[in-house]
Amino acid sequence: MSNTEQFIDAVESVARGGTAMDPQVVAKLLTRGDARGRTAELSPREREVLSLIAAGRSNVAIAQQLMISASAVTKDIASIFGKLHLPESVDDNRRVLAVLAHLHR
Repeated sequence: MSNTEQFIDAVESVARGGTAMDPQVVAKLLTRGDARGRTAELSPREREVLSLIAAGRSNVAIAQQLMISASAVTKDIASIFGKLHLPESVDDNRRVLAVLAHLHR
């Protein structure tokens, strides 16, 4: 995907009420770790998947970008949730909480 396509995707996501973050910025934030050290438990691919989640990408888009199956992305996300101690909840969005867990200091 070209930079122009990524930019258009980000603008459209924001226009729909979503968010967009540059994956490189998120990656730098994730590599710094957090106060509880939870990011250290994530594998490099899990960190990459999480940075793409933070950029607003869907599971299918993540799979395409990383050239892996959608089921592999689903497994990585489940592992991320487990390592970050984010249980299922009807009240919370674990994708958002996973990103926030890495960004809070």
